[in-house]
Amino acid sequence: MRNYEIMYILKADLDEAARNEEMEKIHGLLTANGAKINDVDTTKFGLRDLAYPIKDETKGFYVVIKVSADDQALYQFNRKTRHNPNVLRYLIVVEHE
Repeated sequence: MRNYEIMYILKADLDEAARNEEMEKIHGLLTANGAKINDVDTTKFGLRDLAYPIKDETKGFYVVIKVSADDQALYQFNRKTRHNPNVLRYLIVVEHE
């Protein structure tokens, strides 16, 4: 398994309970496919203005997670997150040691 950093942006109009539920669902996609979540950071960025509108949204809630995952877990994450209407954007970066 390799180490990755995943950043995703949730819609800003989600209340805290809905946002936490959405985060658990997204993190569950990874762990159900064998990934291990090492760290979750919602405080570094949190709610911010977007540089440009994404899907007609001007604000977003940023979440950064560090995971150890294999290709299957990332494939399922990509496949399901791409069609999630509450996720505006996501980015997966390999962490080099």
